Formats: sequence, C-alpha cells, structure tokens
Amino acid sequence: MSVTSHLGIRLDEYDARIRTFIPDYEEMLDVAAAALPRATKVLVDLGTGTGALAARCAAVARGARLVAIDADADILGVAATRLDSRATFVAENFLRAALPRCDAVVASFSLHHVRTRAAKARLYRRIKSALARDGVLISVDCHPSRDDAIARRQRAAWLAYLERSYSPRQAAGFLRAWAREDAYVPLDAELGLLQANGLRPEVLWRRQAFAVVCARR
Repeated sequence: MSVTSHLGIRLDEYDARIRTFIPDYEEMLDVAAAALPRATKVLVDLGTGTGALAARCAAVARGARLVAIDADADILGVAATRLDSRATFVAENFLRAALPRCDAVVASFSLHHVRTRAAKARLYRRIKSALARDGVLISVDCHPSRDDAIARRQRAAWLAYLERSYSPRQAAGFLRAWAREDAYVPLDAELGLLQANGLRPEVLWRRQAFAVVCARR
C-alpha cells in the first residue's frame, strides 16, 4: 500500500496534509536533523516519503551522500525534486532493502509500519551492523505511554489536534484507520528494543504521544 493510500490523501497534497495530521511535525523534524553529526558521510533515510526530513539532514551534513529508501516509487519521485544530486533513491521496502555502510540512519513516521516487535528487533540489528562506530539512528514517531490512563489522554490530545482541521467524525475515523495498520510501540518498550539489539538510546524530545529518539551504536 502506498503512503497516500494509507493516509487517504493525494500525493500532491501530502506535504500540506501531514502537518494537519501530526502535531509539532516541523519541530520534531528540526530536532531530529539537529542531532545528526555534521561530519556524516553516508546517511540512510528509511521511508523517505517526500524527503522532508532528508532535506533538513542534508542541510546539516552538507558533505553527506544520501540513500533514500521507500517502497512507494511515486513518492520518491516527489522527494527527488526536493533533494540534490547527492541522493540515491531505492524503491523498496526498507525491511528488505540492503543497508549500505553508513554513519547515520534516520526515519520519520515510518518505523511504526513495522508490524511486530520481532521484525523491528531484526531491523535494529541490521541497522547496528550497517552503522559505523559511533553511528546514530534517529527516529521520529508516535510512542504512546504504556499506562492506559496516560495513553487515553495522549489519544485525546491527538484527536483534539486533528479536530482543528477536520470534523470530529473525520478525526476519529483517521485514528481508527491508522490504528488498524500501524504499530505504535510504547516509548519505554521502544527504548528497550533498541538497547536489547545493541544500540544506546536516549530521548531527545517528547510531547504527548510523540517522540524523537537517538540511538548510538
């Protein structure tokens, strides 16, 4: 399934609509890009989408070669208009794509498409193997609390944000549809997965159900 089919939007409206779906979207991408080492030579972006995070990272690590991986070839075409000649595009599921030796791996709202924790653990082991010494994985994603009461408040806050742009019925429908296809791992469990698979995680940013996590090899 393409990203636009998953979200129920057209490709040409993706960049505008994603900001109505995700609170603090710009701030999270800025935090993630700022954490990227400036000396990065090879950067891999998992689930590149339209290249919003990749473009920010390219501006930080100006000498980096970018490998942009996304299963949706159409959306990679949009990313190609945003990124410069340093980028190589791989139209393949990042769970199956070969990961080159690299200094950094980034992901923005793509790792929640990994359906099981076992599959995510395998991915993290592959990322660790691909990373150079002291390399980093930086991920922006939804990581609700394990505590049910807190998770309900976080969901209510997300719903309220959606209702700024959509009717209550539409907003609730979005969350139901995404929950059927996405796997939102609680933040403490996510940190445990990273650590168990050889990476040293820390939380760079956290607000409601959303977080930016950096994990070092």
